[in-house]
Amino acid sequence: MFLEVVTPIKKVFSGEVSSVTFPGVDGLFQVLNDHTPLVSTLKKGDLVYKSAKGEDHVGITGGVVEVLNNKIIVLADGLAE
Repeated sequence: MFLEVVTPIKKVFSGEVSSVTFPGVDGLFQVLNDHTPLVSTLKKGDLVYKSAKGEDHVGITGGVVEVLNNKIIVLADGLAE
């Protein structure tokens, strides 16, 4: 899957991943390959993704995620400290 994480200021991450866990407003949820299309709001927390380099995370302050055809786009409000 392809993941892109952007804020109003910069692109935070762009690349191939095998899974992503999101801090959804109703709780954590995970997206794997061939996930059904969805749009969801995100709350402050860690977005955790697994790539060929291993597991990494990005702290976000909230935002929106769209999943469609193995492409995930995260529009984050900002980065958490």
